[in-house]
Amino acid sequence: MSRDRSLVSRSPDETRRLGALLGELLEGGDVVSVSGELGAGKTCLVQGIARGLGVDPSVPITSPTFTLVGEYPGRLALRHADFYRVESYARLDDAGFQDLFDESGVLVVEWPELFPEALPQERFAIAIELVSECERRVRFGGVGRRAAQIERRILERWR
Repeated sequence: MSRDRSLVSRSPDETRRLGALLGELLEGGDVVSVSGELGAGKTCLVQGIARGLGVDPSVPITSPTFTLVGEYPGRLALRHADFYRVESYARLDDAGFQDLFDESGVLVVEWPELFPEALPQERFAIAIELVSECERRVRFGGVGRRAAQIERRILERWR
């Protein structure tokens, strides 16, 4: 991440609220990477992003660890990928991962550090760190005009 800003989330609901704010700001073609150790709240954040994108609240958003990508219709399609169990970049290529980059949706990737070459350099990047049982430090930044714009708007609207 070229820039680094952070916020503190004090509960899973707050993490979802931050995700919803982000989802409201996303535009077609945006890519978001979400890093953090197991249990940090990555999927919780993605659940909020889904709500901000207008995905039906009755649709459960779970980590696509065993399916690689889950797709959910909303204002824009949410394409939620998880690299945690991906064996190789060739597996991503064979699965048609590059086909997920288009203006009809946004792509959110958990565990992006495993295959950074699969993602565009210009993206909004989030890293979630455990602070305590309930608290998380959510660092965000990224590279490119859109990342800077999203970062600025989150800071203006948070709290």
